[in-house]
Amino acid sequence: MSDLWGGLSQAFYMLVSLDADLVEITLRSLQVTLTALVIASLIALPLGALLAVRRFRIRRLTIAVLNALMGLPPVVVGLIVYIMLSRSGPFGVFGLLFTPTAMIIAQVIIIVPLIASIAHQALRELWSDYHDLLISMNTTHAQRMKTLLWDGRRALLTAALAGFGRAIGEVGAIMVVGGNIDHHTRVLTTAIALETGKGDFALALALGFVLIAMAIAVNLVIHWLTQTEKEGRW
Repeated sequence: MSDLWGGLSQAFYMLVSLDADLVEITLRSLQVTLTALVIASLIALPLGALLAVRRFRIRRLTIAVLNALMGLPPVVVGLIVYIMLSRSGPFGVFGLLFTPTAMIIAQVIIIVPLIASIAHQALRELWSDYHDLLISMNTTHAQRMKTLLWDGRRALLTAALAGFGRAIGEVGAIMVVGGNIDHHTRVLTTAIALETGKGDFALALALGFVLIAMAIAVNLVIHWLTQTEKEGRW
């Protein structure tokens, strides 16, 4: 019990004193996750709009695959990315394995299905309201998608925040492709796993508090956005 209270007091001191290792790991986590979020959103949001607007032969199959990929184990994603980026893999020549870039690639693959699926659900409902109007105006598919993306921006922001929450807490895939290298690829989740194994509960708890604070902040923003939409304050 004394170890727990000692770790908590040291963790609190590290937070208020902005410990150098703590700040470095937190900033790297944000850099990797936010970069992955931007890339994933650029892929997933137009895909969600396309699935809402267009009707094509494999549309239902594409939606089913996206929903299935939402439950894909992250460690499997890490394994696939590892194989692709290893020296014997097709992209091994680029030397991306055990770099932040490899971690970003893994996170993008993990969160694209989540963001695209949530975006599609939101834009499908919006499309039912806009369908007759946009078709009567003889708009192109691109114009319809742009209209939905703009008018559904709050719902899409919620989808993006959900992707951020999923990515920032990821450990399996990041550990596999990043290697948890100090001052290079160590992020919040992998550092917590390492420090816990070493018995350094102070740093592990401090990192855990930062991670919990981020998760709470994201969930509060999502809750606020969804309540705003329900109350009709756009």
